[in-house]
Amino acid sequence: MMHTVIVSLIAFLVALGLLITVHEFGHFWVARRVGVKVLRFSIGFGPPLWRRTGADGTEYVLAALPLGGYVKMLDEREGEVAPNELNRAFNRQSLPARMAVVSAGPIFNLLFAVLAYWLMFMLGVVGLKPVLGDIAQDTPAARAGLHPGDQVLAAEGRETPTWDALALALLDGAARDGVIRLRVQTANNDVHSLSLAVNTRDAVGSQEDFLKTLGLQPWQPSFPAIVDKIEPGGAAQQAGLRAGDRVLTVDGAAVKDWDHWVEWVRAHPGTRHTITVARGKQTLKMALQPESFQDTGGTIGRIGAYGRIPEGLYDNMRAEFHYGPFGALQAALQRTGDMSLLTLRMLGKMVMGQASVKNLSGPLSIAQYAGQSASSGPSSFLGFLAIISLSLAILNLLPIPVLDGGHLMYYLIELVKGSPVSERIQYFGQTVGVGLLLMLMVVAFYNDLTRLLG
Repeated sequence: MMHTVIVSLIAFLVALGLLITVHEFGHFWVARRVGVKVLRFSIGFGPPLWRRTGADGTEYVLAALPLGGYVKMLDEREGEVAPNELNRAFNRQSLPARMAVVSAGPIFNLLFAVLAYWLMFMLGVVGLKPVLGDIAQDTPAARAGLHPGDQVLAAEGRETPTWDALALALLDGAARDGVIRLRVQTANNDVHSLSLAVNTRDAVGSQEDFLKTLGLQPWQPSFPAIVDKIEPGGAAQQAGLRAGDRVLTVDGAAVKDWDHWVEWVRAHPGTRHTITVARGKQTLKMALQPESFQDTGGTIGRIGAYGRIPEGLYDNMRAEFHYGPFGALQAALQRTGDMSLLTLRMLGKMVMGQASVKNLSGPLSIAQYAGQSASSGPSSFLGFLAIISLSLAILNLLPIPVLDGGHLMYYLIELVKGSPVSERIQYFGQTVGVGLLLMLMVVAFYNDLTRLLG
């Protein structure tokens, strides 16, 4: 539990620091190129932990609160400027130059997303083939005619080698309230097409929640409930479980297989029970109390034990693909475009009231996703960085005052009317923008707490 929290915190801070640096470096780099004097380049807010002054007088700062950053430029609106430096003040630059500086942050985040996806596709993407497990009745999947054992080969003509690829295609369909044409291979190796209806109401919560709403879940092979590894200090070790033990019963009820045992543990957080296990020729009774663990779907039980998976069991279920440099670049550009359109569609649906604001995630959920992706390997973490960088870019381009998109909106108005927007209107817009951002933050934090507390 503590190890998971530490990994999530470190991964979150690394991701946040890296993406903020990329964003602010975009503003900094373009400002310098168009001749604007940069006074301070800061990563984080609050008391400086480290600072250095460059040759041009720019102060480089690493501050204590890593929740943002800023680039402070020479500007007559923020203080007196020496006559010999007026040509280097931001407010004295041409309209195209100011627009370039402001848009550079989001553009660098978009470029970073492409870079992260490019590296991810070259390293290789590993996942499970989208072979279906039990299909819940009266769900879109059941109505579409999908069956356990079916493998989804493609969605809307695009191959779906892994569950992640399938989820992305289905989310895109949900954002458009559409019918997705699937190419499916049955357990008998017959290939046919069918239509799956998806809509925005289905796209709530995590990827796992979304797929379950559609009636889709991965096929799970059955293997005995034999313990393979025990986490030190966990509930399993405290109960006396050891590697090699086979769980036979819990409170007198037989444990069919490892999947059945995992479902039972997850469903009983914080309560004490009696289990029987086979250890060699002995049958032992133990008292077990699963720990309460906060997952994205609420509170679940956890004991810190891993099942002994028979060798080769998942070999046929594993999917791995990677590309050369040029193929990876093409895939990265396509994935960046797909995710950008999907994000914009979902934001539009939320603004129109056609999608739930429960899709918004705050720092707690993002930290959790960061830890999970970091634990899964470099490729998974790169994919996480790409998605967050893309989200930062799109969020900052929204026409909300105080964001980069709000400043660009003012510049477009200036371009049309031939003069800058009045300071009074800009001040009013900033007040409204801060209010909107605070509302978004409150909703995101509320969603985080709701997920954690169940």
